[in-house]
Amino acid sequence: MTRLELAGAERVDDLSALWLALHRHHRVAVGTLPLVEDDELSWQRRRALYLDRLGSGNGFLVVAVEGNDVVGYALVCIENGPDDTFPVGQRYAELYSLSVAPELRGRGIGTRLLDFVDEELARRSIEDLKVAVMVGNTDAERLYERRGLRRAELVLYRFGARTSSR
Repeated sequence: MTRLELAGAERVDDLSALWLALHRHHRVAVGTLPLVEDDELSWQRRRALYLDRLGSGNGFLVVAVEGNDVVGYALVCIENGPDDTFPVGQRYAELYSLSVAPELRGRGIGTRLLDFVDEELARRSIEDLKVAVMVGNTDAERLYERRGLRRAELVLYRFGARTSSR
């Protein structure tokens, strides 16, 4: 049986394999877009962000545990509002990461993690939620849309040297 619980910085190192599975999934989903190639570097950067958010109190971590193993997680960042463009409250949340072990996907663990996130946000009186989805990750996009999220912004990147526009 999978149990869900709030966790702190002490569980961050248990997330490494799950982050890397998600990072590798993103590489496949986005096709030719450049992503950080070095898995260890990717994890160290993500780990630092998680520790910062959890240490500052500007985030929370929900883990899905089977036995003693973390098999899924959601990391949520809390942001101060209001925003100058979107009608969010004094505080809003960003689901920064959601990952489930590849061999356990399709069993509802991701949905249960999102339900837990929604309950924790309600407990904190936070109504607004932002989620970024990688281009090409259509399964994730459908999951979030089924939960009532909708497209609100398109983010574009320039990688490497500037190119001239004609």
